Amino acid sequence: MMPSIKQRFRENAILLFYKAGLVNNLYQKFMKHNLIEVIVVIGAGSIGQAIARRVSAGKHILLADLRQQNADAAAKVLSEAGFEVSTAIVDVSNRDSVHALAEKAVSIGSITGLIHAAGVSPSQASPSTILKVDLYGTALILEEFGNVIASGGAGVVIASQSGHRLPALTPEQDKALATTPAEQLLSLPLLQPDQVKDSLHAYQLSKRGNSLRVMAEAVRWGKRGARINTISPGIIITPLAKDELSGPRGDGYRRMIEASAVGRAGTPDEVGNVGALLMGSDGAFITGSDFLMDGGVTAAYWYGEL
Repeated sequence: MMPSIKQRFRENAILLFYKAGLVNNLYQKFMKHNLIEVIVVIGAGSIGQAIARRVSAGKHILLADLRQQNADAAAKVLSEAGFEVSTAIVDVSNRDSVHALAEKAVSIGSITGLIHAAGVSPSQASPSTILKVDLYGTALILEEFGNVIASGGAGVVIASQSGHRLPALTPEQDKALATTPAEQLLSLPLLQPDQVKDSLHAYQLSKRGNSLRVMAEAVRWGKRGARINTISPGIIITPLAKDELSGPRGDGYRRMIEASAVGRAGTPDEVGNVGALLMGSDGAFITGSDFLMDGGVTAAYWYGEL
């Protein structure tokens, strides 16, 4: 028996309401996903955490580190302070790893913040490792997250005062560090073993390169409505700084502190304050800039008694 017009109408109405419910559910899921703001923190150390605490209330922190135990330890501290945190492993010197981190962040929500605080110091690594992690790795992060950062988003990269103690490069070298495609970056003539004297020189070149790279990337990020800056801290008391103070360059670090205008080392919270300014609404007119905060060490190096 053929269904009546009334029956067909009822069946079509039920189907229509069913489809509308599915669409509504999908729409609600889509809206909920886009309402989640994600702050990506790369490097589970004290500085990254200090900035994250100031900019992540009500947002989701994706905390990534090379070592899962480091990420888990930092996540526990932040979770117990009331933040929503998930973790990931990332090798910043590996494109596939950085790309996977960006994809994971996108799967959680809208990426409105990037804090890149991972790296190695002169006392921890060889020149080649420093260049690969601190210079090439930063270029990868800026590129991959520059592709997915949300409009209105902001990022900070932790550079170093060391980049300010490197003598001036040529305009051509500056441009090469700023704009050479990431995969060709380590092939630049000024970064070859016969040109890079030691680990400190590699570190200085990397950190100078970070600030130059951020200036260039600010143009691309700006087209997405986002901002990116660097902070160049001086001696900040972190485990990494303690490695330096107890290493072969420890005496030199102590001389820097003594000769500086402030006369002391800094704290992660002080860097966190600058990071919060740069990532927040009060810093909305700041992008492509580098903020040197070293207690006057660089001033003493160039014009004082260092």
